Amino acid sequence: MFRKVLVANRGEIAIRVIRACREMGIATVALFSDVDEQSLHVRLADEAYRLGGAPVHESYLNIERILRIAVDAGVNAIHPGYGLVSENPEFAEACERSGVTYIGPPARVLRALGDKAFTRQVMSEAGIPVVPGTSGRVSDPTEIARFAEQSGYPILLKAAQGGGGKGLRVVHSTEELAAALRAASSEAQKSFSDAGLYAEKLVAPARHLEVQILGDACGNLVHLGERECSIQRRHQKLLEETPSLALDESTRQQLLETALQAARAVGYVNAGTVEFLLDEEQRFYFLEVNSRIQVEHPITELVYGLDLVKEQLRIAAGQPLRYTQSALVPKGAAVECRICAEDPFNDFLPSTGTVRLLREPGGPGVRVESSLYTGMPVSLYYDPLLAKLATWGETRQEAIQRMQRALHEFHVVGVKTTVPFHHFALRHQAFLDGDYRTNFVQKEWSSQEPSLATMAGLAAVVGAALVHRKRQTSRVPLHSSRNGSAWKTYGRWCMTGRRGL
Repeated sequence: MFRKVLVANRGEIAIRVIRACREMGIATVALFSDVDEQSLHVRLADEAYRLGGAPVHESYLNIERILRIAVDAGVNAIHPGYGLVSENPEFAEACERSGVTYIGPPARVLRALGDKAFTRQVMSEAGIPVVPGTSGRVSDPTEIARFAEQSGYPILLKAAQGGGGKGLRVVHSTEELAAALRAASSEAQKSFSDAGLYAEKLVAPARHLEVQILGDACGNLVHLGERECSIQRRHQKLLEETPSLALDESTRQQLLETALQAARAVGYVNAGTVEFLLDEEQRFYFLEVNSRIQVEHPITELVYGLDLVKEQLRIAAGQPLRYTQSALVPKGAAVECRICAEDPFNDFLPSTGTVRLLREPGGPGVRVESSLYTGMPVSLYYDPLLAKLATWGETRQEAIQRMQRALHEFHVVGVKTTVPFHHFALRHQAFLDGDYRTNFVQKEWSSQEPSLATMAGLAAVVGAALVHRKRQTSRVPLHSSRNGSAWKTYGRWCMTGRRGL
């Protein structure tokens, strides 16, 4: 097993990896940009090193700098988390050249799966159903218009290197096509340094399902059930649950086996997720493979009793899978809410500010993966995800009831969050019945305004924040008895002999 791991990420996922490493006796190295210097992931790691300025291209996407720190710190491996460099084949290859193990799929797999248009072709040739679309990358509006006329509008334009809803546009008519093509291509270039696009028929209404997979270097491959991810805004997930109520048992088994078939088609190794669309006739279509740990992995861990990050570490260290498919039996149900710094009453636009008061939930069956702390600045530089709230129950109803209770206990003052939306969704009859689609937000939430109850609850939290602030200012400052800027800047945690600051 590895002696020391560098976590090439930030926020709650960096904390998640650091905790798994610590439980396995592995030392950790954190990285931080100028605005992340006091972040929780920096405080929890054994060592921490500055990357650069706040923009990601100066810090968390600076491959040369990351590798230089890794070599200087003497790490054995790098865990990329999700986002940022996590699916970058050049980064994986750079790790290999530096003699550092990349904790994820090999570069050849990342390269094959990175081009979504190419992946569609591979899966189609392997007999896996894909959404009808163009055979490869297209840039000529005439070619896309020809496809749209054959399949019928609406269609989707998608970035070949895409993900997270970037470089994606819905086109409803020929008149919209040219402008949508320019916008999608421009966004793809900015997000992925690749303007390539392809087109698909829009499957709607639909459910968005995904299957968690694990594969080792010995050729062993297993799935860990499906997750329902249909509640989204701007094609980005907000709320997930497992298992999905959309599937009958026969379709579920076909879906899970197809996910394994897709993984075998590319020789997949380590943790990953195979994503599908499910239409109204219970027909499913391959979308893509996310070749990394997923944001929503905690709900799979809750129902299967596994630690997927630890499994990633074992696989990357060359160990075979410890489980056969028959031994992986899910228990109960789980739900996850993404707590993002966004204003759900203003089209989920990002919210910035400083966290003035924080109260996170607890109790039986409740799990919080969070980077939040009182005094934390929230900027526009990074992804708005602040925390993930997951609940487990022996039944779906119990998992939902626990989530409703946990949301009632979750208070963040200083920035707007998606908590009010989750209050709404967890009590909506369509969600309670398990009868919802990817258009849930547009259909059910778009006309919502802050209710009197929501405003009253907000007033109570603000009142508590003011009382808290008054009490804090009446006390002697925590660090006032110590001299030296290092103590004032970093607090007591950095006085324990940790390096790199």
